[in-house]
Amino acid sequence: MRAIVETGGMQFPVEEKSVIRVPKLESEVGQKIDFEKVLLVSGADKFAVGKPYIDGAKVSAEVLAHGKADKVTVFKFKRRRKYRKTTGHRQGFTEVKVLAISA
Repeated sequence: MRAIVETGGMQFPVEEKSVIRVPKLESEVGQKIDFEKVLLVSGADKFAVGKPYIDGAKVSAEVLAHGKADKVTVFKFKRRRKYRKTTGHRQGFTEVKVLAISA
């Protein structure tokens, strides 16, 4: 069974037993969480699209780890003004394992 869930303002395609990285969630490692904002569910005999979400559908997952992504370098520059500024950013993420999809 497959689904598309929304979390952190982004949409993620998920399957049962898959591991995905989502924007940082305030959950402990090992805690079970539910994603209530399900946009699409498809399976062998089901296919449902929400407007915008499917009522009663949820994706259950378990938090595996927290971490930070690779560094992204931000470089600002204004020509002929002697202005150069370099900064970096590391986005936090939460790694979750999808346990079940119910619709």
